[in-house]
Amino acid sequence: MDAAQAARVARDVYGLDGTPNRMETEKDDTFRLTLPDGRRFVLKIANPGESHEELDLQVSVLRHLERHAPDLPVPRVFADLRGRAISGITDANGTRRSVRLMSFLTGTVLDTIRPDAGERREIGRLLARLRLALADFTHPGAGRILAWDVRQLPLLAPLLADVEDAGQRRALETGFARFMDLRPRIDGLRRQVLHNDFSRSNILVDRGMLDRGGPARVSGIIDFGDAVETAIAIDVSTALLNQLPRDAEGREVPDLLAEARQLLAGYLEIAGLTDDELSLIPHLVMGRIVARALLSLWRARMFPDNSRYILRNTGQGWAQLDWFLARGADEMSALLL
Repeated sequence: MDAAQAARVARDVYGLDGTPNRMETEKDDTFRLTLPDGRRFVLKIANPGESHEELDLQVSVLRHLERHAPDLPVPRVFADLRGRAISGITDANGTRRSVRLMSFLTGTVLDTIRPDAGERREIGRLLARLRLALADFTHPGAGRILAWDVRQLPLLAPLLADVEDAGQRRALETGFARFMDLRPRIDGLRRQVLHNDFSRSNILVDRGMLDRGGPARVSGIIDFGDAVETAIAIDVSTALLNQLPRDAEGREVPDLLAEARQLLAGYLEIAGLTDDELSLIPHLVMGRIVARALLSLWRARMFPDNSRYILRNTGQGWAQLDWFLARGADEMSALLL
């Protein structure tokens, strides 16, 4: 969908006359909508393959957080002219699409800067607060099978054969086998509905206070598209993965988790984890690296025009995976204890 079509959707569905600017996303059409008075919104036209139940899960999570944790910096959902949170349109190709309008959160995308220790601890605190706020949340679609839920890594086994580089395939097969050895323990972990994608691309920070001697502030948690009922430890492991060094290739890294521990320390200030969860988290980080590589390589083959965006985090993962594979299972289990 181009900007002109998006402008018509904003006007016809929400009564808003503004200028849409496309935002880079993996599978939907997302625009920052700027009104003449300066107000900004996010207009999301969903991929036709996304079900209404999936979108309703995301909307329901955000509205639950608005009611029960209004101080968390997450987007607000706005109704259309008919009072609906999810609208339906027919695009220029005659395809039915679902539309949502949300608040635009300001800040610097964490993916574009190097976070400091204070920011990492604050990210951990917010992840824990988000978990606690969603502890009693339920939704019919929360139990969906989601490829990005590391609990579902066994379902990605067929993708191993399609990895063209033999060395990369062997590393992924080894990591996959280690995960399978631990599957009974992973299946027994505590579960609830969680964000499941606390990556640097989904966190915004405001460093304005630093200039005045104050603390860094996380100004936004975005993209609840992977929200699902999964293990608490998996949610934490995804956040830790996204704090691993990106330049580990070609240099010795004594402790790959050094900076991730700062995030974990902030998390544990707010919410606890069991020893079993802490012992499994390093293995789950490795499992997420395997899943990310398999899914990204597959999606890049399926959508070559968007391969740059899809593969943006894949390259760094090979050195990270090698670091974990160089350590035995018992050593990995003790990394965070």
